[in-house]
Amino acid sequence: MRWFALIFVILIGPFAGCRKESPPPPVTSTPTQPSQPTLPTKAQPRLKTIRLWLGPEELATELALTPEQEQTGMMFRTNMAENAGMLFVLPQPMQASFWMKNCTVPLSAAYIDVEGNILEIHDLQPEDTNAVVATAHNVLYVLEVNQGWFKRHHIEPGTLVRTEAGSMPESFTRQRR
Repeated sequence: MRWFALIFVILIGPFAGCRKESPPPPVTSTPTQPSQPTLPTKAQPRLKTIRLWLGPEELATELALTPEQEQTGMMFRTNMAENAGMLFVLPQPMQASFWMKNCTVPLSAAYIDVEGNILEIHDLQPEDTNAVVATAHNVLYVLEVNQGWFKRHHIEPGTLVRTEAGSMPESFTRQRR
């Protein structure tokens, strides 16, 4: 079973936008041109937002809920407000992996479990295409904020993340169905 999971992670590779995409990107082709992956070429419009609380700290976070929103993530954006972020709601618990292709804003990413507990926090460097892979295999949410935000606000692994609608499972279970 463990080998199956490893093969699944390698083949499916949960990677998109500032998050590398799980399945391969969509393919486009023309009669005179071979098929090539289609990658985002510009920043996406501001996404639907939700308020999060990490202990006493509040963030206004955009929600990356669709594969296209996840793939684009923070690509091509030039700034992020101090108490803002982007929350990626993954389709299932996995060993998440994020990169910074076409992302110019230095970010920190919290890998969060199904209950909303922060498992790991990693700094991500602008334009770095090396994946930052979680050590945990049960990541369901990833929260990106300005680099150093977690340190400045004394947020560490083990912190519980809640939303304006309640717990993370209460807030997002319906959206994954």
